[in-house]
Amino acid sequence: MAKPLLGKEVTDALNETITKDAASLTAKGIKPALGIIRVGEREDDLSYERGAMKRCEALGLAVRRYLLPEDVTQKVLINTIREANQDLLIHGILMFRPLPEHLDEEAACQALRPEKDVDGITNGSMAGVFTGGNLGFPPCTAQACMEILKHYGIDCQGKKAVVIGRSLVVGKPAALMLLQRNATVTICHTKTQDMPAVCREAEILLVAAGKAGMVDAPYFAPGQIVIDVGIHVNEEGRLCGDVRFEDADPVVEALTPVPGGVGMVTTSVLAGHVVEAAKRQNNC
Repeated sequence: MAKPLLGKEVTDALNETITKDAASLTAKGIKPALGIIRVGEREDDLSYERGAMKRCEALGLAVRRYLLPEDVTQKVLINTIREANQDLLIHGILMFRPLPEHLDEEAACQALRPEKDVDGITNGSMAGVFTGGNLGFPPCTAQACMEILKHYGIDCQGKKAVVIGRSLVVGKPAALMLLQRNATVTICHTKTQDMPAVCREAEILLVAAGKAGMVDAPYFAPGQIVIDVGIHVNEEGRLCGDVRFEDADPVVEALTPVPGGVGMVTTSVLAGHVVEAAKRQNNC
């Protein structure tokens, strides 16, 4: 059986540091605050919003919501983003996506100030990930993967790492972050030939394929560390990941469960980004 890489253990450690940092800032008269911009009432947005608010408030952060109707105009949305940008009491901004089809999502994303972009959706944040600099923040899910590796003492240096998926949300930023940790990185995607053979060569396999149970027995080899980013509801109504757990568990060395893995860590990473943004904006 594979060693379970439990999100709760990572989250507990992160939360302890975030709470101390938030309390230190609050004592200086700086209350770290997250601004949430939500258009409409998609159930997945509402679920994540509830979790983010609960986590932030438990860690000593303030939350302000900017709630807009489904039929909001582009002008009103951009004005709302500018309002949050200019509010000195808001340190980080989370805007839920996808936006309704009538809105220009790219323009909305780029309207965010990178220094307040705590979920890595602006070009400025992507530049920060690419250069390893302090402009903006990486996407929370990609960062959560790195936090799991760090917490469990998994050294990436010199390791062969394979990332399945090339989205800007997880795949590409995760690959760059692994590269920054001196891994040798391969990105697999829908045009990759003989993907299972490529993945079997990996020592660290990070799966962000976006398809339930796609990664099964032919992808695995003994000794691998497997990070499963996917979260889906299967035919039995149960949560599952991109990795077929029953195929990976008897073979690999360590594996993140779904649920209880990467997803648990994401909201703590978000809170941590807000606290870090408050520090940067106040030169703390």
